[in-house]
Amino acid sequence: MSNPTSTDVVIARASATEPEAIAMIKRHLEQMASQSPEESCHALDGSGLDAANVAFFLLRRDGQAIAMGALKTLSNNACELKSMHTISEARGSGAGRQMLEFLLSLAKDDGATAIYLETGSTADFTPAKQLYESYGFVECPPFEGYAEDPWSFFMRLDLRAVA
Repeated sequence: MSNPTSTDVVIARASATEPEAIAMIKRHLEQMASQSPEESCHALDGSGLDAANVAFFLLRRDGQAIAMGALKTLSNNACELKSMHTISEARGSGAGRQMLEFLLSLAKDDGATAIYLETGSTADFTPAKQLYESYGFVECPPFEGYAEDPWSFFMRLDLRAVA
């Protein structure tokens, strides 16, 4: 017998061409465009999320996609966290944390030694930065093709130091 108050959470690999993914990616890109100038938006669109070096995932709660995230393979046994997004209606529900934990575990299981990310530098991005810091991410210089940008904040987590 199932608990009527429990929720069924599934995180699975997805294609950016799935209707729920298309809608979530659109929301994410629109939000990023409203918070940063175009030249400082580094979010991947659907074709970028379906690239061979990117693993894209959706988190579904009770069958509805409410969060997404991706890992992009970098050089030197590292990954980049990409397209972390939780729909506004599900913010504060723990979905972003669940996706982050899933992606960190996946990267570590795949033998990655570090995981990087780029996020915004404005106050809008403070909750995201605090989440990443709570997992041990620290500020770092730009990496893999990024340049110094006042709108960007770069972080790194040494996965060898994570239990």
